[in-house]
Amino acid sequence: MWTVVAKALLAGAMIAAISEIGRRLPATAAIVASLPLVSVLGMIFLWHAKPDAENMAVHAQATFWYVLPSLPMFLLIPALLRVGANFWIALAAGCALTVGLYLLMMHFGPRLGLRL
Repeated sequence: MWTVVAKALLAGAMIAAISEIGRRLPATAAIVASLPLVSVLGMIFLWHAKPDAENMAVHAQATFWYVLPSLPMFLLIPALLRVGANFWIALAAGCALTVGLYLLMMHFGPRLGLRL
């Protein structure tokens, strides 16, 4: 139970740090946010729970393929904001695009031989 709480506190601290940095230095916060810290910590926790090389290899490779559909969101949101869209609408559109692209990846990825 304590490990779940510790993991949640660590993730929350990372998000809070990015938010605080972003208030003064948005580009620096973007660098911190783009670091695969969550993925690395997730791999460490997964390895601790199940130290299996093949399981970790599948996890890491699937993470790569699932990161790709999330990237267009980071182009759509600023494009919408710059043409005057409301932040919440732009964010929702970006999230919807990402969900749609995830679904496409889940559907077509295995057909293309990807282990997801």
